[in-house]
Amino acid sequence: MGMTTTAGPATPVTTDPTATATRAGAVGGPGLPQRRHLVTELPGPRSRELSARRDAAVARGVTSTLPVFVAAAGGGVLVDVDGNALIDLGSGIAVTTVGNSAPRVVDNVIAQVQAFTHTCFMITPYEGYVAVCEQLARLTPGDHAKRSALFNSGAEAVENAVKIARIHTHRQAVVVFEHAYHGRTNLTMALTAKNHPYKNGFGPFAPEIYRVPPSYPFRDGLTGPEAAARAVALIESQIGAANVAAVLIEPIQGEGGFVVPAPGFLPALADWSRASGAVFVADEVQTGFARTGAMFACEHEGVVPDLVATAKGIAGGLPLSAVTGRAEIMESAHPGGLGGTYGGNPLACAAALGAIETIERDGLVDRARAIGERVLPRLRAVATRVPAVGDVRGRGAMLAVEIVDPATGRPDAAATGRVARRCHEQGVVVLTCGTDGNVLRLLPPLAIGDDLLDEGVTVLLEALEALAR
Repeated sequence: MGMTTTAGPATPVTTDPTATATRAGAVGGPGLPQRRHLVTELPGPRSRELSARRDAAVARGVTSTLPVFVAAAGGGVLVDVDGNALIDLGSGIAVTTVGNSAPRVVDNVIAQVQAFTHTCFMITPYEGYVAVCEQLARLTPGDHAKRSALFNSGAEAVENAVKIARIHTHRQAVVVFEHAYHGRTNLTMALTAKNHPYKNGFGPFAPEIYRVPPSYPFRDGLTGPEAAARAVALIESQIGAANVAAVLIEPIQGEGGFVVPAPGFLPALADWSRASGAVFVADEVQTGFARTGAMFACEHEGVVPDLVATAKGIAGGLPLSAVTGRAEIMESAHPGGLGGTYGGNPLACAAALGAIETIERDGLVDRARAIGERVLPRLRAVATRVPAVGDVRGRGAMLAVEIVDPATGRPDAAATGRVARRCHEQGVVVLTCGTDGNVLRLLPPLAIGDDLLDEGVTVLLEALEALAR
C-alpha cells in the first residue's frame, strides 16, 4: 500500500461508449457496463486536477495506490472522473465484498437514512444494532451462547477484543505474531509487526505485547503442529502461560503477506489457549464474510475462537466492526465499559443486514470458492514459467503471489512494484502487501463476472511474465 503510479498513454481496450457516461453524472452500482475501457492515460486530466486539490488539502501521510478519482463503481469495475473503467481486484481492501452499491445494501441504507441517521445506541437504542448482533451470533463459528458489541473500524474491534480478554482473565500479556497487521491505533500499532509505514516514529506503544513466529510454509518449511510447538515453546519460556490474556491471530495474515498457515497450526494454538486459560481471538477483519470460501476463515479447520473481530466486508462499504464471542467472556466487561458515539451507527447496521442477506441469497460463499478454483491454477501455471514467482497461495477470493529474486530467493519489492504498476497502467487495480513489500494480493469483489475476472488476471499474468524477459 502507499505506492503511487503515473501511467503512460493508454490504448483503448474496448469501444464501449457508455464508459464515459460518468462525466455526465451517471450513478454507480451493478448496472455499470462490466468492461475495462481506457480512454485517457492514467491518471487522466480530471484526476490530475483533483490530485492538485488533494495535495493542497489532504495530509501527505494519507497515500493512495492508484491516483485516479472514482466517480462510480459496481460489480467488478471502477469508473473514474475521466471515463476510464478499471477492473477492480482490490475491493477497497476486502470491504466491497458484495460489490459496490449492492442493491440490498443501497435499499436498506436509503430506508434507514429517511427514518433517522443517528441517536447513539448508548443513549436511545434501535433495532438495527440488535439485529446485526443476532446475525453475528448466528453466523460466527460455534453454537455456544454469544454476545456482540459494535464499533466503527477493524482496529477498534481488535482493541476492544483485547480489553475484553484482559478484564475476563485478569491478565495483561497479549501474544501476537510476526507479519501480523491489526490496525493503526496506539494499541493496534503495538500489535502490528511491520514498522514502516504503520509504526515508524509514532511510539511509544502500548506495553505487554509479545510477538512469536507464525506458520509461514513458504519460508519456514514446518508443518502446522511443528510451527505451533515452536510458538508455544516461546510463549511458555519467555512470557509464561499464566500471564497470557489473549492469543490474537489472523487466520490468514493480511497485510503481512496473505500467509495461509499450514494445516494444524490454528487448531493447536486454539487448544493451547483454552488449556492455559487464555482467550483465543481471531482477527477476521479481512478474512471474514465469505472472502475465503467460508463465511469465516477459521471454519476451514473447524476452529471455534473465543472472540472474533470483524469489519471490512461486514457492511458493504459503510464503517462498521464488531467483537463477537462467548457470552461469559463478553459479559466480563462492566456496564458502560464498551461503546462509542458512532459504534453501530444505524446506517451501517442497515448496510450490514443488506450485505449479509446478499451473501446468503446470492451464494457468495460458493462464489468465493469458485473464484479461487478459477484463478489459482492460472497463477500456479505462471509460477512454473517465471522464476521470480516464489509462491502462490490463498483461499477463495483472497489470493497472493510472492515475488522473490530468482538468484537468492530473497523478497523483491522492486519487482513487485513493477508488476503492480504495469497492471495499473492497463487499468487493473491490484494491491501489494507483505512485511517486505513483495506480495501481490488479489481481493476481487464477489460480484465480479467470470469474463472480467479472467481479463484482469490475464493482465496480471502478462505483467508477471515480463519479469522473466
